[in-house]
Amino acid sequence: MNRLKGLWRNRFTRMLFIPTIIMMLSMAALPANSFAAQATPAGTGSCTLGQQSNIHHVIYIQFDNVHFTRDNPNVPSDLEQMPNLLNFMKGNGTLLTNQQTPLISHTADDILTSLTGVYGDQHGVPIANSFRYFKPNGKSSVGVSFAYWTDPIFDPTTSTPTDTTFNMLTANGLNAPAPWVPYTRAGCNFGAAGTANIELENIATDIPTVFGANSPQAQEVASNPNQASADFIGVAVHCAKGNAICSSANTGVADKLPDEPGGYTGYNGLFGHKYVAPIISPNGPLKDLNGNVIKDPSTGDIGFPGFDGMEAPTSLAYVAAMQEHGVPVTYAYISDAHDNHVTGNAFGPGEAGYVAQLKSYDDAFGKFFSRLASDGINKSNSLFVFTADEGDHFVGGPPSPANCDGVTVPCTYSQIGEINGDLSGLLATEKGITTPFKVHSDSAPVFYVTGNPASNNETVTRPLERAVGQLTAVNPYTGKTDTLTKYLADPVEMNLLHMITADPARKPTFTQFADPNYFLFAFANSCTPTAPCITVQPGFAWNHGDVSPDINTTWLGMVGPGVLHQGVQDDVWSDHTDTRPTMLAVLGLKDDYAHEGRVLIEALANSALPDSLRNSRAIFVKLARVFKQIDAPVGDLGLTTLRVSTRALESNSPNDSTYTRLENRLASVTQVRNSIANRMLELLEDAAFHHQKINEDQAEHLIEQANALLELVHEL
Repeated sequence: MNRLKGLWRNRFTRMLFIPTIIMMLSMAALPANSFAAQATPAGTGSCTLGQQSNIHHVIYIQFDNVHFTRDNPNVPSDLEQMPNLLNFMKGNGTLLTNQQTPLISHTADDILTSLTGVYGDQHGVPIANSFRYFKPNGKSSVGVSFAYWTDPIFDPTTSTPTDTTFNMLTANGLNAPAPWVPYTRAGCNFGAAGTANIELENIATDIPTVFGANSPQAQEVASNPNQASADFIGVAVHCAKGNAICSSANTGVADKLPDEPGGYTGYNGLFGHKYVAPIISPNGPLKDLNGNVIKDPSTGDIGFPGFDGMEAPTSLAYVAAMQEHGVPVTYAYISDAHDNHVTGNAFGPGEAGYVAQLKSYDDAFGKFFSRLASDGINKSNSLFVFTADEGDHFVGGPPSPANCDGVTVPCTYSQIGEINGDLSGLLATEKGITTPFKVHSDSAPVFYVTGNPASNNETVTRPLERAVGQLTAVNPYTGKTDTLTKYLADPVEMNLLHMITADPARKPTFTQFADPNYFLFAFANSCTPTAPCITVQPGFAWNHGDVSPDINTTWLGMVGPGVLHQGVQDDVWSDHTDTRPTMLAVLGLKDDYAHEGRVLIEALANSALPDSLRNSRAIFVKLARVFKQIDAPVGDLGLTTLRVSTRALESNSPNDSTYTRLENRLASVTQVRNSIANRMLELLEDAAFHHQKINEDQAEHLIEQANALLELVHEL
């Protein structure tokens, strides 16, 4: 993983700025950047996109765990096995292969960070796909991140939500601004298929939120939940104001966004396959690209096939049909190819089923591009964006034969599957720790200690943190003893890593970033020969969430007017927050809030940029690259402070002096980082979206401050 080194002009400059940073570490700094309201009037008229007004379509595709790099050096990577897509990106645009994830690196947070351009502390969902929180009555419950944009917390343990806090939450406690708003205000209909939280995600809270508790849709949920899922989940169209597609005659309903900056009234949406399919497939049931009627494979109900069923032939069929029927902006999700979605088992690299699924995906992209071309939708008039939520770490034994490549010689595996570990049993057996706690089960488990004790509680929290840091397990694949913990982060470090939200009920006690071979949970009271705490789970073999290059590094491909034809580029360090502002800059749109990402102008032609960016190009890039290294969770500062945090939490020094000293320094570093990063971001956002040229002297000053801060943190 590439990280920016200190950019020192000379020894004098370095000596000048280090005292300044030391002074800043002792001072209160500005609060972290948040969704800041910058209201803009609602747009009217026809769909208008692009600096040159020659972009008429936007197609955004986000994969679940599809890799650019090889997981086995002999086996072509996922994208190598999809040449129709890979060659389209390489031959017609720019493919950035050094894009990073937020933390923890999981589907929900990663997709939502890409959609919004801000980290989880600003959109409310930094803790993977679910999180455990403590209700006011002291009882714990599970909150699930996948819920419609305006939903309260989805608690699957109750049919009536008792916590009405928005799932999508700003740092100010408001419902987060929605990603479709700039498009619909510009007069463009916006469609989504399987994309996190833009359409309905579950029938428990989403149906009453959008349609009403006593609606016919809610009655269908009660009488026929399987059909209700196929009818209402997973597909939506958010219409431009007054557009007939979302009229009440087509069962459109008000598209309510209660806290949208600048207001959002008079807009309607269609929610569910039942209402969208007749619009985009008026001559009969909607079919996938292979000619099969789209339906739930497990129940046979015609409609949305479930999120695992959103394989490339299906997902791309939704996109093509929307584009052909008055929905020029489409976002879609494609499920992973390394799991057998019929049997539930995982594939290893080069295994026959894995290769076959990638071949199916590649064929689907061939049909997709051909179909769009016949519709007149191509690279000359459309912005195509392709990316993946995160990478994965494969867990399994070696393939057979050893030189298999999967394509000509299939690989087989005698051992495959993540290593499961029971934290409560291991802690009780190895360390005698029986402190009651709950975790979000993961390779990066998030701990919620019963009673919510303070981070520095020497009776409860600190002994548990030290014990977790010392846990070991015998690896069933290698026979060697592994240390389970790679990193530890309590709320001080999680705040620096953009993992703490405005909702105190979501605040964890600490997070363990484990060895990525292990998936950890907490159920047992002890480990016994008949109930071991370490087992192999063959149903899952691809771990993510952790801090590991194969997990945190992913890719972003762009094709269309204004995108440079550069092919593969691995020297631009970016992360998921950069996708949103880059797209909006090309499209001539803007959000009503400040992003935490920056425009990736290294991939864009001057013709796609406003004058303020063209005239500040060199200093913009220099400033942006340093900004990412101090602000991104897996940038230089984030990874360095994570090592410092681990040392602090594992410390057993007299009177906990090492812990206290390092924690205080990390809190001060976060304050100073926020101050520097916010001022950097103001310059970057003003240049990208407010037509202001960057002041080079001010930018250079901030760059030197940032590098001085990095130097001091390295010394910790």
